[in-house]
Amino acid sequence: MAEKARRAILIVLDGVGLEALPDAASYGDLGAATLPHVAQACRGLSLPNLQKLGLGNLADIPGVPKNQHALGGFGRMCELGAGKDSTTGHWELSGVILKQPFATYPNGFPQTLVNQFAEAIGIKPIGNIPASGLSILKKFGPQHLQTGRPILYTSVDSVFQVAAHEEMIPAERLYEICRKARLLADSYRIGRVIARPFLGSEKVGFRRTPRRKDFSMPPPADTILDRLHAHGLPTLGIGKVSDLFAGRGLSFSEATESNNDGMLKTLRRFSSLSHGFLMVNLIDFDMSYGHRQDAIGFGRALEEFDAWLPKVFELMTPNDFLIISADHGCDPTTPGTDHTREYVPVLAWTPKFSSAIKLGTRETFADVAASLNNFFGMQTHPVGKSFWERFG
Repeated sequence: MAEKARRAILIVLDGVGLEALPDAASYGDLGAATLPHVAQACRGLSLPNLQKLGLGNLADIPGVPKNQHALGGFGRMCELGAGKDSTTGHWELSGVILKQPFATYPNGFPQTLVNQFAEAIGIKPIGNIPASGLSILKKFGPQHLQTGRPILYTSVDSVFQVAAHEEMIPAERLYEICRKARLLADSYRIGRVIARPFLGSEKVGFRRTPRRKDFSMPPPADTILDRLHAHGLPTLGIGKVSDLFAGRGLSFSEATESNNDGMLKTLRRFSSLSHGFLMVNLIDFDMSYGHRQDAIGFGRALEEFDAWLPKVFELMTPNDFLIISADHGCDPTTPGTDHTREYVPVLAWTPKFSSAIKLGTRETFADVAASLNNFFGMQTHPVGKSFWERFG
């Protein structure tokens, strides 16, 4: 049985990779190295708290030197599963390894699917091209406002994205449209259907609103969230965690508008949690900076996170366990705006054991799930190798 006096917190820094994996070339990501390249662009980063945990020991990150007296466990992890998107990365962190990647549609979706979607929602969409979120609004926003037809688009990821102006199609109606799309998307192995509400006009410009909502394919096997929840432990998700797991295995979830909002809500929920597991996704690194090729903004967000981290340390007791990791890379300095196939950092700390622990190169992100499983005193997790015993 699980120990009910313990708390664990997993913070996923969305898109914060270390360097290209050995198979990165097959994904078009040879030479990617998110953290080092961001640090170079910023002429060095100031991340003293992450440095204390050993981040500088994992790669050559300007401004973040090696620390032989780190206060916790530090290592890097390979993505064993296929793909490089947020869903597969989070699933693997939770103990589910995707053997077959989600389907992508670099030339737009098949006409059969578009016709099925139009029939299901009662109106024909416009667009159906791969595009970035802001360029698609500039291209099709005026036509959308004239016709009321939703904008359909995709990207290099396995996403079926539907954008609509909130004064033309309210957010709740857009969510209904996306739920219908989700029923169709499974047959085409599309990882996520994403509702993309926006506001503005051609004259003043269009802007996304914070009411984005993801509708994901559910994981094909039990995750650490499912296992803990089944054992009666509270499981909380902050950010887009619920979206990525199709709401499964969570006792409570709370959406966020930004990293700062996510960090505020993390402190609030963790401070009131007596026992259980809190999983946090901080999206700005990926969404606001990586995809937009803004290395300076990326670096600033990393420094803001680092400055906030001591507030988490202050809330932790000897019965608590902190893990900081990522789901993939999103190097803002490489050509294109895609995610990048990279090693990700894993930093782990508990107040009762504060000395350097070299976790090495882990074979899979699923070692995080195995470690959490071990920390909560449950039976061996089906995949991954625990590093929790190193803290015993």
